[in-house]
Amino acid sequence: MTETNRIEYKKQLTNDLEKEVVAFLNYKEGGNIFIGIDKYGNTVGLEDADDTQLRIKDRLKNNILPSCMGLFDVLFEEKDIVKIIIASGSEKPYYVRKNGMSEKGCFIRVGSAADPMPQKMIDELFAKRTRNSLGKIRSNKQDLSFEQLQIYYEASGKKLNQQFTTNLELLNEDGALNYVAYLMADNNSTSIKVAKYKGEGRADLIESNEYGFCSLIKSTKQVIDKIELENKTFTKITAKERQEKRLWNAIALREAIVNAFVHNDFTREIPPKFEIFSDRLEITSVGGLPEGLSQDEFFEGFSVPRNKEIMRIYKDVDLVEQLGSGVPRILESYGKECFKFSDNFLRMTFPAEASQQVTEQVTEQVTEQVTEQVTEQVGNLLAVLDDKTYSTMEIMSLLNLKHRPTFLYSYLQPSIELGLIEMTIPDKPKSSKQRYKLSEKGVVVKQTINLGN
Repeated sequence: MTETNRIEYKKQLTNDLEKEVVAFLNYKEGGNIFIGIDKYGNTVGLEDADDTQLRIKDRLKNNILPSCMGLFDVLFEEKDIVKIIIASGSEKPYYVRKNGMSEKGCFIRVGSAADPMPQKMIDELFAKRTRNSLGKIRSNKQDLSFEQLQIYYEASGKKLNQQFTTNLELLNEDGALNYVAYLMADNNSTSIKVAKYKGEGRADLIESNEYGFCSLIKSTKQVIDKIELENKTFTKITAKERQEKRLWNAIALREAIVNAFVHNDFTREIPPKFEIFSDRLEITSVGGLPEGLSQDEFFEGFSVPRNKEIMRIYKDVDLVEQLGSGVPRILESYGKECFKFSDNFLRMTFPAEASQQVTEQVTEQVTEQVTEQVTEQVGNLLAVLDDKTYSTMEIMSLLNLKHRPTFLYSYLQPSIELGLIEMTIPDKPKSSKQRYKLSEKGVVVKQTINLGN
């Protein structure tokens, strides 16, 4: 393979690395640099790939302006090759620090070469440079705490030092905590909603979960867990095999959720939205395609992170695997028609694969063993419930029970353990707003019991 407009080969780490990276940052499609491959495409490898990787990260962090943290990945390839993935930046022109914003410091990819950027182009790009990025917006609160952020970094095998607000670009140009810091703080006013509707429209809302008011990382994980819970696995046993299928592809779904957070335009103070219908799941994020990125380029996986600071943090805590991997993974399971673009929003719609056979498949999933485990108390509980949600006191009233411990340990808990009853707020079992409803399995068991009677 030869060098192209998006591929650069280097036999070893050279002094002009920053120049090549700057050229890709300023190029609308970004690109890839392979260290350990000569200009003819022959693999020569590196003597110490680990050391090369560390030196690359250090040089790109310190020698390029504006900061390109969150806009590059440094990965190991086979045979001791290091691959640098560079996204197109949104704060062009980027330049080599020591040479400044001049023709000696600014470069652009032209064909397979990094050419000096003409001064006229430098001036035009600087005039268009994004001024309302999250990193430049001052947080309206400065007394922020970051215990949750510390925990997530430690869980990923990393540790934040005392300079983490500087290292993670949580400060604006005046040294005050910025809007990224506000989103990552333990407490903020960002509310994330996951709504569930009974039918195919929004007329009949049956469940509304509100997450957020905490670190955006925690909110993201809460939404992932909630939708994972909704992503039912249905089993069909035939004469030849046992077939299992989920409503939505789990890998594509996770990528879509994370992408909605990472690429949401939080400068408008509107968070992404997640809606579950009987036949589909919709994920809506604010902000259309980033400036300079076409739909074709979007589908080809070219990455132009809207929020490079959030992207960098999400990569650090392993929510993002590598730049540009999200959309291609979604397209492996769903077609381009699942994406809808407008000037202000991007919506992803995932049809429910098994929505037309839910009742049939769940019936097959409810085995005789489960039915036999249904006690008289559990059966009585199922009998008084319908498709609505109920509080503890409402269910006790329907059962004509007054002794709360009896209800909890003989009726409610066994029903939840059998998967017949679901909580509306599963991540907070003891929430004062907790309500309960029949699960799909519970509906089938209730019908089975009624037929048996």
